[in-house]
This record gives sequence, C-alpha cells and structure tokens, in this order.
Amino acid sequence: MCVPSRVTLLTGRYPHSHKNRVNYTPCDTREVFLQRMLKEAGYRTGSVGKLHYYPPTPEHARATGFDQVLLDDGVGITDPYSDYVAWRKQHDPNASVPYHAVRKGAENPFSAAIDYAFTPAAWTGEQSCRMVRGMAQSPKPFFMHCSFFKPHSPHTVPAPYDSMYSRTEIPLPDPVSLEQIEQLPLPLQKLILRFTPEYNMDRTRLEWVYRSYYGGVSMVDHEIGRILDTLEESGRAQDTIVIFTTDHGAQLLEHGLQDKNVFFESSVHAPLLIRFPGRIRPAVLPDLAGTIDLVPTVLELCGLPAPRAVQGKSLAGLLTGSGHYEAADAVFSENIIPEVITGPRQDFSFVPGEGIKGVRHPDAKMIRTQMWKLTHYPGHGGELYDLAADPGETRNLYRDPASRQVAGELKERLLDWMITADENDQIAPKWLL
Repeated sequence: MCVPSRVTLLTGRYPHSHKNRVNYTPCDTREVFLQRMLKEAGYRTGSVGKLHYYPPTPEHARATGFDQVLLDDGVGITDPYSDYVAWRKQHDPNASVPYHAVRKGAENPFSAAIDYAFTPAAWTGEQSCRMVRGMAQSPKPFFMHCSFFKPHSPHTVPAPYDSMYSRTEIPLPDPVSLEQIEQLPLPLQKLILRFTPEYNMDRTRLEWVYRSYYGGVSMVDHEIGRILDTLEESGRAQDTIVIFTTDHGAQLLEHGLQDKNVFFESSVHAPLLIRFPGRIRPAVLPDLAGTIDLVPTVLELCGLPAPRAVQGKSLAGLLTGSGHYEAADAVFSENIIPEVITGPRQDFSFVPGEGIKGVRHPDAKMIRTQMWKLTHYPGHGGELYDLAADPGETRNLYRDPASRQVAGELKERLLDWMITADENDQIAPKWLL
C-alpha cells in the first residue's frame, strides 16, 4: 500500500512499528527519515514529485528533513499543495483541462487530453534535472528523492506514448470468475468486489489498460534517462548512488483486481536497481530483499551508522561483494485488507469491535521464502502458494493436508517475526537501576 510502503522505504521500519498503516494517516513525529539522517550528516536534501505523506504540505515534507521540496502527489484532494498544479496554471494554455482527462475520439480510450510537455511526468523530470544541476554545484554531498506518479492508475498517457504499443500484442491474465473470487479468503473477496468490481472488464479495454500502462512505463523511463544524463553532465555521476524502486506494483486484473493492496507477486515483487560506479559490481541477484533494507544499505555505502531503531538489513555486502553478508531466507510484508477508506461516497470504514464489512480483523501478514508464500488473515484463514510449481499463485494450498507442515512452519516464523521485529525499540541495551 502506497503510504505505509513509502514510509517504510525511508525509515527502514515496518508499518506496524512506524504506525502508518493506511493512506492519509499522519506520520509519527518520532520517526526519523533517511533525509533527516543524511541532512544531519551534512548532506543537502531535496524531493521532487510524489511524497504521499500526510499532511500533504511542503511544510510537513521539510519537517521530515528535506531542504527543498517540490510536491505533486497526483491526487485531486492534494492539488492545493501541488507545485506542479500551480506551475501548470501559469504555463499551460489549456490548464483548465484536468491533468487526468482523456482525449475524446482517440483509438486509445486512455489517451491523455493534455500535451506531454505539461504532464506531471514531464514536470517531475524537468524539475529533477534542475535540482540535480543546483545541488551538483555545491561541494557538499546531496540526497535527492525523485518520484513519478505514473504508471499508476488512472492509465491516461499523452502522445506519443498513448500509441507506442497500439499494435503490440501483450499477454493478458486469464479471466477470473465470481465463483473463483468467492473461493478466496473473505478479506480478499471484499477487496476485489468493493465499489465497482472490474474482474469482468471487457477484454479489448483491458488490452488498452496494458498498452497504456507500458506507455506510462516508457514515459517514466525517458524522464529517468534525462535525469541520469544531467547527473553525468554535472560531473558527479561517478560518486553518486542511484536507486530505482517503487512503493508497490499493480495487479492489472490479475486475480480480478486492477490496483494493489494484496500480497500477490504483481503487487509485492517491486523493481529494485542500485548503481554505484566502482563499488557495486554489475549483476542480477536472486536474493530476497525489501524496501525496508534500503535505509541501512544507503547508510553503509555512505559510511554512516544506522540508527538503532532501523529494522532493515544492509545489502551493501551483497552488492559490493566485500564484507560480511548473510542472505535472508525470508521477507515479510503486512497490510490492511481491505484498505480502511472513509469518504462521502465510500463506506468501507473501520468500526472498532466490528471491523469492515464483515471482516472482523482486516490486518494481514505475509511471509515469502524463495519457494513458498504464506498470508495469514486473522479469523479468515489464509493463502499458501508453492511459487516454484505455481508462480501465478492460482492454487491455494492453505488447507491442503499435504502442505499442513509447511503452513505450520511458516505461520510459526510469521509469529516469531511479529514478536521480535520491535526488539530494538522495546529492550534497553543495559539493565539500569
């Protein structure tokens, strides 16, 4: 889920520890973000694009440790705080057209009505290039967080990206029936069927969803290329760590759901690329890792100690091939399923003692090893998938007698993780009178 994942990424702490469990919940003022750690170590810090913190204001963003902030969360309710929206009003002659609007009569039903030059992606890329140039002029080291809204839904993409894959045949996920959805644990059923269900979307429209999604990916790829070119031109590329990752994936109707909020691979198996010339050897690594590991990794690569409260594990030894590194044999994830939502037209609100829409405990936890994935829904069973034999996660073995031992062992490990994750917070280094 967006906000919990983003706060985890920059604190190195699990959601149940930093307490950002759903979107639009305030950050705990006691949490220390990576930008604060680096700022206190003498770095200049800046952010461009989507932060998705709450409150969604530049003042709050600066309070987390950013010196410079240019915001655009890409969600209508946060537009009053968006630097992109303010910029577009000044520069786009068609600024009255909503930035997510589609062009009528286009072959691609997701073709954007606004020109590429005035899209959030183009603005985020250009402002990031400007920030890199400015920060590179100072002898001080810098940390910059650049975040694009795309390829998130809605899948509107401008020309030429709206037609880039128009003639490309993209494999689509198998259709999912209501009967299949009703075989899933109740929290998953409620999530997939909430609001206006999309599991039976017209296949032609779904083709355009995929073509537009990949158009959005290519659009972001173009802008990242511009940023990397700017870094090269600045002369600082050889001494700069570059990390590419994201907060979550997208289902795109795999398992009947279009967005996220689930533990299927399409949502939790996010990209992670790290570059540090002369230090990180080129490789594709099969090891398990999580966004929780990025804070300690960055700090070790920068020669800085990780705060005691950080729960992630540094990947520096793995990436550089030097020093000690013990490979993780499991990773963990957690989420509120279905997401707790309140609003004038949305009735999935959490009631203490009752839960959400019949889901008494919407909290869910997951453990994933190289071969197995287990998800536990308190009071509603779970899911168990053999990822080697069933990478599409179509056969739930949770109640299969032959898999009972595996399920029991993974649930025990899940319990051990929940008990021990906060040890650094709760247990004093020394007993004191």
